[in-house]
Amino acid sequence: MVSPYADCASARESAARFLAEHCPWADLDAVQLVVTELTTNALRHTEGWWRLRLRAEPEELAVELDDSSPVVPEARTPDFAGGGGFGWPMVLALASRVEVRPRAKGKTVRAIWSRPESA
Repeated sequence: MVSPYADCASARESAARFLAEHCPWADLDAVQLVVTELTTNALRHTEGWWRLRLRAEPEELAVELDDSSPVVPEARTPDFAGGGGFGWPMVLALASRVEVRPRAKGKTVRAIWSRPESA
């Protein structure tokens, strides 16, 4: 998905379809929350494009969001008066691990879920 053609709701719907087909073991609610947070941040904090990718491997699921901003997300004190600060800690808590990698024009945020042994 590239930003001119999609929004957060489209990204969540795409993630749900992808998980149903490729990763039925994944926690749909957790993945959709992370997709929502990453796409919302790209829309709010970057000027330009973003691209969402989902990748299924036998032992893990990766949600990757490329955007045009080189600024790395960072935790900040939550603002209960409406100023935000809740999303990035939520992303870090919901995924098994999170990576941020610089790109030539921006960055990639990658949230990864490990397949549970019971799946």
